[in-house]
Amino acid sequence: QVQLVESGGGLVQAGGSLRLSCAASGRTFSRYAMGWFRQAPEKEREFVAAVSFKGVNTYYADSVKGRFTISRDNAKNTVYLQMNSLKPEDTAVYYCAAAAAWRRPWLPGEYDNWGQGTQVTVSS
Repeated sequence: QVQLVESGGGLVQAGGSLRLSCAASGRTFSRYAMGWFRQAPEKEREFVAAVSFKGVNTYYADSVKGRFTISRDNAKNTVYLQMNSLKPEDTAVYYCAAAAAWRRPWLPGEYDNWGQGTQVTVSS
């Protein structure tokens, strides 16, 4: 089990940037693949990006490719989501999640641990 706490959300104008962080508790962070998901009002939670255990492999939703970058620092038990060229449609609550396996990282069901979320609002 790992506890996750997101930070870094806020209000930004379209075209701007934000970096989200997700700090994990425990000593086994490197044993988890990590993902970012988001949920806008009245919409289902959707996959954003994922990174494998040591950061070798990454996977992105088509909607964020070329704009968002996921990375991790296992020494700091932290995963990051750098978001550039933000659009109003990126507005959502962003969640990080941890998975014990790297199989289908785009599926929420693969993840056992979730953070509480951080709000990102992009104004036009």
